[in-house]
Amino acid sequence: MRPFQLLLITGYCAFAFAVHAQNSTNAPATEIENFELQPDAVIVKGFNEVGTINTAAGVVSVRCKQSANAALGRSEYGITVGLASNDTRGFLVVDYDELDPLLNAISFFSRITYDVTPMPSFDTTFTTKSGLRIAAHSERRQGGIQLFLQFADTPRIPLSSDQFSQLQNLITQAKSALDLLKNKGSTP
Repeated sequence: MRPFQLLLITGYCAFAFAVHAQNSTNAPATEIENFELQPDAVIVKGFNEVGTINTAAGVVSVRCKQSANAALGRSEYGITVGLASNDTRGFLVVDYDELDPLLNAISFFSRITYDVTPMPSFDTTFTTKSGLRIAAHSERRQGGIQLFLQFADTPRIPLSSDQFSQLQNLITQAKSALDLLKNKGSTP
């Protein structure tokens, strides 16, 4: 093998390893989570429970979230959507700037009909940066349209239309509380 070819192969392998290393990092997906990772800073995290929804998979909760750098007086805002069951406990963070698109998607899904596509089946999803996913699904235009909530790669949680509406109301309430906090300096 020629030295040039060996150098080329070595360079390619090093590049491939670097790309793999970059892709496999567990860097937070949201602005608020990245904000909380500031080194040499006191970060104050505030929460306020907005409400819960009982589902077959467990209790889904929505909370307001504020993270502040105590020295700089700078804050980031968002919500957490959590799931607590006998087997699982966890939450995902949604940045404040994702709330309007999320609420628009929930509104779209709550009105979705079979006319969304000429195809006999459909699966429609909306995903936040952290992996919180809402979905609507129909199989061969039979039965009703199913609505789901999903936390990253976990199984989908079926929601009734009432539960879906409750989720929309809780996120709307959380956004309103955060708007008040951001604009007036009040606590949610």
